[in-house]
Amino acid sequence: MRKYSTMKSMGVHPRKGKRTMVEMTRTPSRHGYCTLGEAFTRLDFLSAVQDVRRFSYVVRLLQLIAKSQLTSLSGVAQKNYFNILDKIVQKVLSDQQNPRLIKDLLQDLSSTLCILTRGVGKFMLVGNINVWVCRLETVLMWQQQLQGLEMTQQVNHGLTLSDLPLHMLNNILYRFSDGWDIITLGQVTPTLHTLSEDRQLWKRLCQYHFAEKQFCRHLVLSESGHVDWKLMYFVLRKHYPAREQYGDTLHFCRHCSILFWKDSGHPCTAADSDRCLTPVSPQHFIDLFKF
Repeated sequence: MRKYSTMKSMGVHPRKGKRTMVEMTRTPSRHGYCTLGEAFTRLDFLSAVQDVRRFSYVVRLLQLIAKSQLTSLSGVAQKNYFNILDKIVQKVLSDQQNPRLIKDLLQDLSSTLCILTRGVGKFMLVGNINVWVCRLETVLMWQQQLQGLEMTQQVNHGLTLSDLPLHMLNNILYRFSDGWDIITLGQVTPTLHTLSEDRQLWKRLCQYHFAEKQFCRHLVLSESGHVDWKLMYFVLRKHYPAREQYGDTLHFCRHCSILFWKDSGHPCTAADSDRCLTPVSPQHFIDLFKF
């Protein structure tokens, strides 16, 4: 009998000299499979870190792996994982953008490593335990560096947020999809703080991320008897995953069996290529490599 693997012959299609696509086929005439470590390389995750539209996707992917997949990483996958992580940390230390995302990732990673490098957990890791201990020390060092990160004062005599009219400031706040971003921006000026406390703003955010039946299960009322939408948003975040939103994501073409970054595209031969595309979330990407 011919054997069919879950994922067979995942080849690479070059695009402008870079390997940014992975072919996933299930034919009996082609054998082998692509590991998670190889996918990191073939989809060029190191370069994706430098792309502002892909940055949060890569960070979220690494965070999910830190929470539950470290023990399943091969030697190659481990090397690629920590190389990407190092590049992310150095980028944040350099440009001081998105520090909260990487802090959350490192917190989850350090917690997992602390558990796995002690007691019976050390027998679950692939590779020398001393290497993992060194990696934990590196992660703790990164956390200290990010903790001491100080935002440089930008000297700019042009237009600032304070110069914008209220309706434009409000429009900016309504475009955020993360509650922590709203709170952070609200700390910039007293005016932004007032706007960031708007009940309708938090109500819209709750409605964007969560279903009405979820509201009913975790209704939070203020002392005046009104719904406290801001507090309810964070309560709901503890119970349900928020809607994921990324500038650019991995997509899978069902016609060509190709995994690729959407912004890069791929030479699809289907008549209506858009109907063949399926977005691949970070969790879905991990699931593709579970056998």
